[in-house]
Amino acid sequence: MTLLELSDVSVHYGRIQAVSGLTLTVNEGEIVTLIGANGAGKSTTMRAISGIRPVSSGSIRFDGEDITKLRADLRVVRGISQAPEGRGIFPGMTILENLDMGAYARKDRKNLEPEIEHVFELFPRLKERKSQMGGTLSGGEQQMLAIGRALMAKPRLLLLDEPSMGLAPQFIQQIFRIITEINKEGTTVLLVEQNAQQALSRAHRAYVLETGEITKTGTGRELLADDSIKEAYLGVG
Repeated sequence: MTLLELSDVSVHYGRIQAVSGLTLTVNEGEIVTLIGANGAGKSTTMRAISGIRPVSSGSIRFDGEDITKLRADLRVVRGISQAPEGRGIFPGMTILENLDMGAYARKDRKNLEPEIEHVFELFPRLKERKSQMGGTLSGGEQQMLAIGRALMAKPRLLLLDEPSMGLAPQFIQQIFRIITEINKEGTTVLLVEQNAQQALSRAHRAYVLETGEITKTGTGRELLADDSIKEAYLGVG
């Protein structure tokens, strides 16, 4: 079943067109990844899906409903949650307070313990530091917190924008392993990532974005084996 559908979506920043006529789908239960160079329009696409950036033309449908003009907070209520590029955690709040903020749109806020415990099971390091201020965490710990906070909304679709950016190799492996685990538990994932090797090896399907347009699509395995992808994104060739 198609969970997310972008049809001929274009996004502008003033007169600059960042995304042009983009069409893609994400099916329920998948990990889909968007890869591309810096400035290709990946983060803009994510902002359009989450409602942070308005689209100039085209449509966005989620679970069969047109959400093109729906406010960002109402998209969270519908089941779309994002861990943004740069993490965007609240540095002056503790880990627990950050997680609580992730559940702000939920109607069942009285009992968040099961979800908090689930986040701590995924990220035991956060449990050890639950009373620590977000701003004092390492980059890897902040990324864990950003993903954990997004999960507190109990999303059907989790948007992850550059989760491995600036992280040490051991954290990168851990983050991608947990993304796979989250997906196996039933959450659909749309992933924007510059680490093409990790992203394609975890993804069911993938799209290649170049200067705001999709130039290739296929399974993660197909794109990993594609010579032009190897040369452009994997440093091979």
